[in-house]
Amino acid sequence: MKRSSIFILSLVMLVGLFLLATLVYRSGKNGTDKADQALLVRMHAQTLGPPEAKVHIVEFLDPACETCRAFYPFVKKLMAAHPGKIKLTTRHVAFHRGADQVVKVLEASKKQGKYWPTLEAVLASQPQWAINHEARVELLWRHLEGVGLDLERLRNDMNADDVERNTKQDRADANALKVEKTPEYFVNGRRMQTFGYEQLRKLVQDELTAS
Repeated sequence: MKRSSIFILSLVMLVGLFLLATLVYRSGKNGTDKADQALLVRMHAQTLGPPEAKVHIVEFLDPACETCRAFYPFVKKLMAAHPGKIKLTTRHVAFHRGADQVVKVLEASKKQGKYWPTLEAVLASQPQWAINHEARVELLWRHLEGVGLDLERLRNDMNADDVERNTKQDRADANALKVEKTPEYFVNGRRMQTFGYEQLRKLVQDELTAS
Protein backbone atom coordinates (compact mmCIF):
# COMPACT_ATOMS: atom_id res chain seq x y z
CA MET A 1 0.00 0.00 0.00
CA LYS A 2 1.30 3.42 -0.92
CA ARG A 3 2.31 5.86 1.79
CA SER A 4 -0.33 8.34 0.62
CA SER A 5 -3.03 5.69 0.96
CA ILE A 6 -1.81 4.73 4.42
CA PHE A 7 -1.84 8.40 5.44
CA ILE A 8 -5.38 8.91 4.15
CA LEU A 9 -6.60 5.74 5.88
CA SER A 10 -4.99 6.79 9.15
CA LEU A 11 -6.53 10.24 8.85
CA VAL A 12 -9.98 8.76 8.26
CA MET A 13 -9.59 6.50 11.29
CA LEU A 14 -8.48 9.42 13.49
CA VAL A 15 -11.44 11.51 12.37
CA GLY A 16 -13.76 8.58 13.06
CA LEU A 17 -12.33 8.09 16.55
CA PHE A 18 -12.66 11.81 17.25
CA LEU A 19 -16.31 11.83 16.18
CA LEU A 20 -17.02 8.74 18.27
CA ALA A 21 -15.34 10.28 21.32
CA THR A 22 -17.34 13.48 20.84
CA LEU A 23 -20.59 11.51 20.61
CA VAL A 24 -19.79 9.55 23.77
CA TYR A 25 -18.86 12.76 25.61
CA ARG A 26 -22.05 14.53 24.60
CA SER A 27 -24.14 11.50 25.47
CA GLY A 28 -22.55 11.31 28.91
CA LYS A 29 -22.94 15.05 29.43
CA ASN A 30 -26.61 14.99 28.49
CA GLY A 31 -27.19 12.06 30.81
CA THR A 32 -25.57 13.99 33.67
CA ASP A 33 -27.68 17.05 32.89
CA LYS A 34 -30.86 14.98 33.10
CA ALA A 35 -29.75 13.40 36.36
CA ASP A 36 -29.00 16.82 37.82
CA GLN A 37 -32.43 18.07 36.82
CA ALA A 38 -33.98 15.22 38.77
CA LEU A 39 -32.01 16.32 41.83
CA LEU A 40 -33.02 19.95 41.62
CA VAL A 41 -36.74 19.68 42.39
CA ARG A 42 -38.63 17.25 44.62
CA MET A 43 -42.34 16.98 45.33
CA HIS A 44 -41.96 18.59 48.77
CA ALA A 45 -40.05 21.64 47.45
CA GLN A 46 -42.01 24.90 47.41
CA THR A 47 -42.26 26.96 44.23
CA LEU A 48 -43.24 30.61 43.91
CA GLY A 49 -44.42 31.78 40.50
CA PRO A 50 -46.43 30.36 37.60
CA PRO A 51 -45.76 26.73 36.58
CA GLU A 52 -45.42 27.78 32.94
CA ALA A 53 -42.68 30.37 33.65
CA LYS A 54 -39.87 30.30 31.08
CA VAL A 55 -37.13 30.71 33.70
CA HIS A 56 -36.86 28.47 36.74
CA ILE A 57 -34.51 29.47 39.55
CA VAL A 58 -33.69 26.75 42.08
CA GLU A 59 -32.03 28.08 45.21
CA PHE A 60 -30.31 26.03 47.90
CA LEU A 61 -30.38 28.18 51.02
CA ASP A 62 -29.38 28.05 54.67
CA PRO A 63 -31.83 30.13 56.74
CA ALA A 64 -28.94 31.24 58.99
CA CYS A 65 -26.85 32.40 56.01
CA GLU A 66 -26.43 36.19 55.89
CA THR A 67 -25.86 36.16 52.13
CA CYS A 68 -29.10 34.19 51.60
CA ARG A 69 -30.90 36.92 53.53
CA ALA A 70 -29.27 39.62 51.42
CA PHE A 71 -30.03 37.92 48.09
CA TYR A 72 -33.67 37.01 48.73
CA PRO A 73 -35.06 40.53 48.05
CA PHE A 74 -32.92 40.70 44.91
CA VAL A 75 -34.44 37.47 43.57
CA LYS A 76 -37.94 38.78 44.28
CA LYS A 77 -37.00 42.02 42.52
CA LEU A 78 -35.94 40.00 39.47
CA MET A 79 -39.27 38.19 39.52
CA ALA A 80 -41.21 41.45 39.83
CA ALA A 81 -39.28 42.93 36.91
CA HIS A 82 -40.37 40.02 34.69
CA PRO A 83 -43.92 39.20 35.83
CA GLY A 84 -45.07 35.71 34.98
CA LYS A 85 -41.73 34.73 33.43
CA ILE A 86 -39.74 33.53 36.47
CA LYS A 87 -40.49 30.97 39.15
CA LEU A 88 -38.43 30.22 42.25
CA THR A 89 -38.01 26.89 44.00
CA THR A 90 -36.21 26.72 47.35
CA ARG A 91 -34.30 23.82 48.85
CA HIS A 92 -32.74 23.81 52.31
CA VAL A 93 -29.26 22.88 53.44
CA ALA A 94 -27.99 23.69 56.94
CA PHE A 95 -24.31 24.63 56.99
CA HIS A 96 -24.47 26.85 60.10
CA ARG A 97 -24.57 25.29 63.54
CA GLY A 98 -28.16 24.93 64.74
CA ALA A 99 -29.65 25.81 61.35
CA ASP A 100 -31.04 22.28 60.97
CA GLN A 101 -33.74 23.17 63.52
CA VAL A 102 -34.72 26.29 61.58
CA VAL A 103 -34.89 24.20 58.42
CA LYS A 104 -37.37 21.96 60.23
CA VAL A 105 -39.42 25.04 61.14
CA LEU A 106 -39.61 25.93 57.45
CA GLU A 107 -40.49 22.38 56.43
CA ALA A 108 -43.17 22.13 59.15
CA SER A 109 -44.71 25.45 58.08
CA LYS A 110 -45.64 23.84 54.74
CA LYS A 111 -48.20 21.72 56.58
CA GLN A 112 -50.11 24.90 57.42
CA GLY A 113 -49.70 26.44 53.96
CA LYS A 114 -47.52 29.20 55.43
CA TYR A 115 -44.13 28.45 53.95
CA TRP A 116 -43.45 31.70 52.08
CA PRO A 117 -44.51 34.12 54.84
CA THR A 118 -42.58 31.96 57.33
CA LEU A 119 -39.46 32.10 55.17
CA GLU A 120 -39.74 35.88 54.90
CA ALA A 121 -40.20 36.23 58.67
CA VAL A 122 -37.24 33.91 59.30
CA LEU A 123 -34.94 35.87 56.99
CA ALA A 124 -36.15 39.29 58.16
CA SER A 125 -35.48 38.42 61.82
CA GLN A 126 -32.25 36.51 61.19
CA PRO A 127 -30.00 38.98 63.09
CA GLN A 128 -32.09 38.39 66.22
CA TRP A 129 -31.84 34.59 66.29
CA ALA A 130 -28.60 33.82 64.41
CA ILE A 131 -25.89 34.93 66.81
CA ASN A 132 -22.22 34.65 65.84
CA HIS A 133 -23.10 32.33 62.95
CA GLU A 134 -25.06 29.99 65.24
CA ALA A 135 -28.81 29.53 64.82
CA ARG A 136 -30.75 29.56 68.09
CA VAL A 137 -34.26 28.40 67.29
CA GLU A 138 -35.57 29.34 70.77
CA LEU A 139 -35.02 33.00 69.83
CA LEU A 140 -36.99 32.61 66.60
CA TRP A 141 -40.46 31.82 67.93
CA ARG A 142 -41.53 35.36 68.87
CA HIS A 143 -40.71 36.52 65.35
CA LEU A 144 -43.21 34.04 63.91
CA GLU A 145 -46.18 35.26 65.93
CA GLY A 146 -47.49 37.53 63.18
CA VAL A 147 -47.35 34.94 60.42
CA GLY A 148 -50.65 33.26 61.35
CA LEU A 149 -49.09 29.94 62.34
CA ASP A 150 -50.35 27.60 65.02
CA LEU A 151 -47.00 27.58 66.83
CA GLU A 152 -47.83 24.62 69.07
CA ARG A 153 -48.70 22.54 66.03
CA LEU A 154 -45.56 23.80 64.30
CA ARG A 155 -43.37 22.58 67.16
CA ASN A 156 -45.00 19.15 66.98
CA ASP A 157 -44.77 18.97 63.18
CA MET A 158 -41.02 19.67 63.31
CA ASN A 159 -40.62 16.10 64.59
CA ALA A 160 -42.83 14.51 61.93
CA ASP A 161 -41.35 11.71 59.83
CA ASP A 162 -41.95 13.48 56.53
CA VAL A 163 -40.22 16.65 57.77
CA GLU A 164 -37.17 14.58 58.71
CA ARG A 165 -37.32 12.77 55.38
CA ASN A 166 -37.60 15.97 53.35
CA THR A 167 -34.74 17.57 55.26
CA LYS A 168 -32.49 14.58 54.57
CA GLN A 169 -33.52 14.57 50.90
CA ASP A 170 -32.53 18.21 50.47
CA ARG A 171 -29.16 17.52 52.06
CA ALA A 172 -28.59 14.43 49.92
CA ASP A 173 -29.47 16.30 46.72
CA ALA A 174 -27.22 19.20 47.72
CA ASN A 175 -24.36 16.77 48.27
CA ALA A 176 -24.99 15.05 44.93
CA LEU A 177 -24.97 18.44 43.18
CA LYS A 178 -21.81 19.43 45.07
CA VAL A 179 -23.45 22.39 46.77
CA GLU A 180 -20.79 23.52 49.22
CA LYS A 181 -22.02 27.00 50.11
CA THR A 182 -25.20 29.03 50.18
CA PRO A 183 -26.94 30.54 48.44
CA GLU A 184 -26.37 28.30 45.43
CA TYR A 185 -28.44 29.06 42.34
CA PHE A 186 -29.38 26.98 39.32
CA VAL A 187 -31.19 28.78 36.48
CA ASN A 188 -32.97 26.42 34.09
CA GLY A 189 -30.58 23.77 35.35
CA ARG A 190 -27.47 25.89 34.81
CA ARG A 191 -25.31 26.50 37.89
CA MET A 192 -24.20 30.07 38.43
CA GLN A 193 -20.45 29.78 37.80
CA THR A 194 -19.31 32.94 39.60
CA PHE A 195 -21.15 34.54 42.47
CA GLY A 196 -22.76 37.96 42.58
CA TYR A 197 -25.91 39.97 41.94
CA GLU A 198 -24.90 40.88 38.40
CA GLN A 199 -23.95 37.28 37.56
CA LEU A 200 -27.36 36.02 38.65
CA ARG A 201 -29.16 38.81 36.79
CA LYS A 202 -27.20 38.08 33.61
CA LEU A 203 -27.84 34.34 33.82
CA VAL A 204 -31.57 34.99 34.22
CA GLN A 205 -31.54 37.50 31.38
CA ASP A 206 -29.71 35.06 29.09
CA GLU A 207 -32.37 32.43 29.75
CA LEU A 208 -35.18 34.93 29.19
CA THR A 209 -33.64 35.94 25.88
CA ALA A 210 -33.14 32.32 24.82
CA SER A 211 -36.76 31.48 25.62
